[in-house]
Amino acid sequence: MTIAIVGAGPGGLTLARMLHLNGIDAVVYERDSSRDARGQGGMLDIHSGQRALREAGLIDGFHAIARGEGQDMRLLEPDGTLLLQEDTPEDAPLLRPEVDRADLRDLLLDSLPDDAVRWGRAFESADDGVLHFADGSSATYDLLVGADGAQSRVRALLTDARPVHIGQNVVEVCIADIDRTHPDLAAMVGRGSYWVFGDGLSLAAQRNGDGCVRIGLNFYNTPEDWFATSGIPFDDPAAARARLIDLLPGWDARFTALIAACDDTIVPRSITTLPLGLTWPSSPSVTLVGDAAHLMPPVGEGANMALLDGALLGLALAAHPDDFPTAVEEYEREMFERTGAAARMSAQMQELLNAPDAAQRLLAFFQPG
Repeated sequence: MTIAIVGAGPGGLTLARMLHLNGIDAVVYERDSSRDARGQGGMLDIHSGQRALREAGLIDGFHAIARGEGQDMRLLEPDGTLLLQEDTPEDAPLLRPEVDRADLRDLLLDSLPDDAVRWGRAFESADDGVLHFADGSSATYDLLVGADGAQSRVRALLTDARPVHIGQNVVEVCIADIDRTHPDLAAMVGRGSYWVFGDGLSLAAQRNGDGCVRIGLNFYNTPEDWFATSGIPFDDPAAARARLIDLLPGWDARFTALIAACDDTIVPRSITTLPLGLTWPSSPSVTLVGDAAHLMPPVGEGANMALLDGALLGLALAAHPDDFPTAVEEYEREMFERTGAAARMSAQMQELLNAPDAAQRLLAFFQPG
């Protein structure tokens, strides 16, 4: 019985790890040419997903790479008013630590046999138990698991649902080696997350384990084609930084200094989600994990749900090694309920962030009463 996992993200690799622990063969097919082919992005807030890492026997390794100080948070208004500052004590429990995406991926990859991941295999289609890849190669499967993210190709085998834009566009920038290059800005941002909320836009800066600070400028209630009309010249980094600063009128000079200090990598991202509470009729030979199954607003739940998907599907398959259809049905029933609740909570948080008085609402959220 052959299990094929398409996508070497958190969900797919956790599933592969669980199957390996239980003596079940599986192969991960990943479009990247190698683990170092591209950057993996910023930090992840891992909370409920720690259960998955315990099940996978990786919790000690996770604690070694997790950043407890990443739980620090500062919340401000555009005029520079500090609304909230939370600094994590050195001996605080790792309830919601941050971890670099690349470090988490390496932890999972290093827990697998060398031949468990087939790199450079971009999935194209599947039919009659055969996978077809962009390079012309193919492979057989008895169970296909789509762990191929927001733009999943495997998803189309189960549902016509597609991600839709939610009225949010983000420009991502970065300050590398900030402690050396801009120590004043490093001290301002601190060790964790630094949020500034205005009317219809926000700045989110976050310290990463590699010494850089990643910054996202979030523009809410904007159309999907907003970048085309924003006046941001992405092919001219200096002019793009100047335009981004122009889009922050009246903001304290300390915040615009963060944008001015950024390097030349300026990335636009349109935020999309799958329909809330998406389900599909169970198939005996195909299922989904992670963003492929339940893409939700980026407010800290997606990666945790993906880790749990991989662990719990792995446990279900281990409990029914000769009955994949039953294992898939059990997994999907639990997954739909769990991730549906997480998606509803994420949508509520997204609505809060979209509000004109988001800073005050967040303050009330973090300090109720």
